[in-house]
Amino acid sequence: MNKTAKALLPMTVAALVGAVIGAAGRKTPLPDFTKGLSLTPAMRVSVGLWVVFSIDWRIAARDKAPTRRGESIVSRQAHVIAVNVALLLLILPIPGLTGRLLPDVAALSAAGLAMQAASVALAVWARRHLGSNWSGEVRIANGHELVRSGPYGVVRHPIYTALIGMYIGTTLVSGQVHALVALAIVLLAYWRKIRLEERALADTFGVAHEAYCEKTWALIPGLY
Repeated sequence: MNKTAKALLPMTVAALVGAVIGAAGRKTPLPDFTKGLSLTPAMRVSVGLWVVFSIDWRIAARDKAPTRRGESIVSRQAHVIAVNVALLLLILPIPGLTGRLLPDVAALSAAGLAMQAASVALAVWARRHLGSNWSGEVRIANGHELVRSGPYGVVRHPIYTALIGMYIGTTLVSGQVHALVALAIVLLAYWRKIRLEERALADTFGVAHEAYCEKTWALIPGLY
């Protein structure tokens, strides 16, 4: 994928999400092709949390050390496409996938929003500990360190824990089949990414990384 396509991809996703939010806020009748795309108040809050997270993600991306070794462009773009498709599926009430998996009750929506907000906080906290080591791609930076402070003292990939927590939170808010499909896609995407990252860290830090793995969980304490 060339540089122009790489630049257009996040812009396209942002435009689609913005269109959904705009359509949801309209008071006039929607055109036929957008009927059923309105978002509940809880889903609007959930989308707002995703926007806050995206802004912080962009800011953090400016402060990263040069890459010494990283994954291929094809590998990186495959992940970006998967998670962006999952995000759209998470928010959009796709025809045929709007059946409810969970009851439409305020308690579930509140729990989902609380989980999503806590996950955003975890992601921000984890990135602060990574500092210039952080990047959206699987890579080893110049002067890369094996960070074991903060949340990294418990799990090795707390940012991925946070992202999955955000997807689960929005799934609870939505309660519909399309959100569960999105969650399944993102779980597969991050399972693959964790494997790539563990391999890169093991190759770089050797015995130190092995010892670190023995004392921590990959993603969820007590589970994985």
